[in-house]
Amino acid sequence: MEDKDLPIKKVGSFEKTILRQKIKNNNIATKVFALGGLEEVGKNTYCVEYDDEILIIDAGVKFPDETQLGISAIVPDYTYLVENKEKVVGLLITHGHEDHIGGIPYLLDRMPIPVIYAPELAAALIREKLKDAKPKYQTIVKEYVEDDVYKTKHFDIKFAAVNHSIPDAFGIYVNTPNGAIFSTGDYKFDWTPLGHRANLQRIAEFGELGVELLMADSTNAEVEGYTLGERKVISNIENHILKAKGRVVIASFASNVHRFQEIIKLANKYSKRIVVVGWSLEKIIKVIRELGHLDINEKLFIKQTDVDKYPKNQIMVICTGSQGEPMAALSRMARQEHKAISIIPSDTIIFSSSPIPGNRADVENVINKLTKLGATVIENSDTNKIHTSGHASQEEQKLLFSLLKPHFFMPMHGEYRMLKTHGETATKVNVPKDNVFVVANGDQILLQNQQASLGKRIPVEAVFIDGKDTTGKSATVMKERTILSKEGMILVVVSIDSKINKMCYPPRILSRGCFYVKDSFNIINDSIKIVGNAVNEVLNSEKTTFAGIKNAVRESLSPYIFKHKKRNPLIIPVILNKKTDTPIKK
Repeated sequence: MEDKDLPIKKVGSFEKTILRQKIKNNNIATKVFALGGLEEVGKNTYCVEYDDEILIIDAGVKFPDETQLGISAIVPDYTYLVENKEKVVGLLITHGHEDHIGGIPYLLDRMPIPVIYAPELAAALIREKLKDAKPKYQTIVKEYVEDDVYKTKHFDIKFAAVNHSIPDAFGIYVNTPNGAIFSTGDYKFDWTPLGHRANLQRIAEFGELGVELLMADSTNAEVEGYTLGERKVISNIENHILKAKGRVVIASFASNVHRFQEIIKLANKYSKRIVVVGWSLEKIIKVIRELGHLDINEKLFIKQTDVDKYPKNQIMVICTGSQGEPMAALSRMARQEHKAISIIPSDTIIFSSSPIPGNRADVENVINKLTKLGATVIENSDTNKIHTSGHASQEEQKLLFSLLKPHFFMPMHGEYRMLKTHGETATKVNVPKDNVFVVANGDQILLQNQQASLGKRIPVEAVFIDGKDTTGKSATVMKERTILSKEGMILVVVSIDSKINKMCYPPRILSRGCFYVKDSFNIINDSIKIVGNAVNEVLNSEKTTFAGIKNAVRESLSPYIFKHKKRNPLIIPVILNKKTDTPIKK
C-alpha cells in the first residue's frame, strides 16, 4: 500500500526554517492520556486524540513478578481504543524495547491498526514478532528515519534522535490544533554514544516551534548527575576480558543491543569464538546481523554443542539471566543443568547489569552457585562500572527542559515516586508548579486554547495474559492461583436429589494446603454441620438454584474457617445431583 493511501502520510523531509506555531482559538480539546506506563515501569502506551483521530505512541508489555503465577505478560486494557477504532489512524514507535513494542500482537488481536511506523531495528523486531504471533488483524509496518515528516488530517509528526541502550531511538513531536506535544520515549544524552548522536539542535528547534506538553521518561528521575556513557562501560568490560584466563561468560539484559554489539566486536578483536545462549538474545542478534549492524566474520559464531572443540581462552559466551531468572541460561549453568555448557573453575562470569528491585535475592543465589563452582564472578559496582542505564538522570532531564521550554509537563514511564520527583525537577527549571500533571493511567489531559486541565477519566485495568487469552478474564484466574498458593483450597461435595429438594448424604469436606485434616476433627465436623444447615435452608426456599447452593456453601463456611484457622482458602462447592429430570434451574 502506498503512503498516500494511509491515514498517516509521508509529506517530505524536515525543514530547517523555524516558524513558531500559532495556536488558534479552538472549541475542540486535544486529549492526551496513557493506557499504560504511568505509576509503573512497563506497558508504555500513550494516546493523542483530536476530534475524529487518535494517534497511538508505543504499545508495550509488562512482565509479571513472582506473585503473578502462570501469567506470561501484562498489557493495557485496550477497550477504549476498540470502542473508538474508527478514529485510530496509526501507531508510532519510539524504539524497539519490549516495554514499547511487546503489546502490539495483543493489540492487533483486539482491533485493526492501519499502519505502524517504526525505526529500522524496531520495525524488524515487530515484523519478527508478528510473524510468530499471527494476530487476528494484519497491518503494515513501515520504517521512518529522523528527517521524515508525516501528516494526518489533524496531526503533523516529526522526529528527533535520542540516545538509549538500543539503536534507533527517537523522540516524537506531534503538532495538533491545540499546540505541539513532544514524547521522548526512553532517552538519555550520551556525549560519546555507540550509535547515533542525540539531535540536540533539532530538539532545540522544536522548542522554538513551541511545545505545549512534554511527556518525558521518568525512570531515572531520582538519580542525580548524568548517566554514565556506554563507551566507558565497554572499556571496563574489555579490561576484564583481557584479564580472564579461560572462558568469558557475559550476562546482561537482552535489550542492551548496543552493548552486545560492542561485546561481539571485542570478541572479534581478540579472536574469540562467540556462543549466544538465550532465546530472546538469539532473536535480537539474528535481526541485527541481518540488518548489517555486525560486520564481522560469520565463522566466529559457533553452536553451543561445539564449545568443547576450542581452547577455553578462545570462547566467549553471551547469555541471558543477569536477573537470576530461574529458567534463564545463566541460572541453568549455575545449577549445572544446561545441556551444553557446564561452569568450570577457570571461567570468568561478568554481570553487565544491576539487579532490578525485587531480584537481588535471586541474583545473589546465582552468584553463590557460580562461586561454589569455582568461577570468578564480576558484578557491577562503583569501581567496576560494567553497567549503565539507558535512561536520563536529573542533569540530562534539566537540559531537555531548557531546550524544549514546555508550557505543560506530564512525567511518564515510572513508578509514582519517580513521576513526582521528575515533576519537581521540572519546576526547578522552567515549568510552573501548577503546569505539572502527575497523573495515572486513564487520566486525560485536555489541551485547549493554551490551557490544560484534567478531563473525564478512562477506565483502564491491567490485562493479564494467560496463554493466548487477551480478554482480561485471566485476572480472575490469577487471583485464584494467588489464593491457592497462600491460603489453600477446600473442596465441599454436596449430594442432593433435585426432584424432592433434599440432601442425599451429609456434605464431604476435603482440604488441600489449608489445614491438616487428621488434626482438625472438630473443625471438619463443625464445617459439615454449617454447610448442611446452609444447603438445607436453600433447598427449603421457594426458589432453589445451583448457584444459590454454591453461594450458601461459600458464605457460610468462609467466616468459620477464618475464625478458627485465620485463613481465607479458595472454597470450591461441587454439587452431585441424583436426578437428571431436575426442576432446579442451572
